[in-house]
Amino acid sequence: MFGLARYTPYCGWIYGYGGLIMWIIFLVAIGILVYFLVRGQGNRANIKNIFSESPIDIAKKRYARGEITREEFEQLKRELE
Repeated sequence: MFGLARYTPYCGWIYGYGGLIMWIIFLVAIGILVYFLVRGQGNRANIKNIFSESPIDIAKKRYARGEITREEFEQLKRELE
């Protein structure tokens, strides 16, 4: 009656199966974006913890792990105090 403006069952918000697939892809993309944003927040907290440690704390941890000897630890301790 009005040419192309006729009503069909697929003229809703999903525009048939192709529109439904696009909505699914869109929602999956949003989900992936949210996942990486939340995951990134955890990494920032770890980076803050690394930079908030004092040099003497780092030296103590290195000594505890056996990365440096007692003499090296004592020398670092004297230099840092």
